Order: sequence, then structure tokens, then C-alpha cells
Amino acid sequence: MPIAAWCLLIIVIMPLVAVGFAKAGAGYDNQEPRLWMQTLEGARRRAYAAHINCYEALMVFLACLFIAVWTDAPSPLVDALAVIFVLARIGYVAAYIGDRPAARSFVWGVAYLSALAMALSSLIPHAG
Repeated sequence: MPIAAWCLLIIVIMPLVAVGFAKAGAGYDNQEPRLWMQTLEGARRRAYAAHINCYEALMVFLACLFIAVWTDAPSPLVDALAVIFVLARIGYVAAYIGDRPAARSFVWGVAYLSALAMALSSLIPHAG
């Protein structure tokens, strides 16, 4: 499986990791989870917000990866950009939970730009 496909799998799993952090501890209400999530504070509330943002980022990554594959972009470049995206998104979740807004904004930008570069990577001439 190409590296970019593994990266997609990681990006799909990331929201579950973030929400797992938010739900950790006593008192999770599975009957009214969305209402319960609104009662969270601190790192757990930020983890829930990161969880939601992970789904938003998933759509961006998926669309850009689709464009790259569809337009036959160079696989090594797509793989490298996918890895950068994943690492930046891991940094994003960590910065969000850790209450580091400047770092969070920076790594969000890195992830977004790497996704856009992935979508445009077919413009780079390559063999094959």
C-alpha cells in the first residue's frame, strides 16, 4: 500500500483518538453525548474541538489526495506531502489540547499548504 494510503488511514483514525481523550475519565454520558460534550472544560473540551476539526481536515486531505491520484501526480511527492500533512495534523491536535494557539495555527497552515501542494503536484513534470 502506498505511503499516502497509510496516511489516509491515520487521518481517518485521528478523530477517534482526539475524542477518546475528551471522553476519558468519569461521567461520560452515552445517552446524550453531544449535550455532555458541551459541559467539558479545559483540555478535554479542546480535545473535543480538535476531534471536530479532524473531520474537517479529513475532507480537505481526501479531496487533495483524490486530485493527486486522479491526475497521476508523482507518487514520491504525494507520499512526502501526505506524511507532512499527517505530522502537522498530529502537531495540531497536540497544540490544541495543550492550549498552544500560535503553534496550532502554524501547524494548521503547514497541513493545509501540504494538502494544496498535493492537489497541485500533478503540475510537476515526471516520468510515468
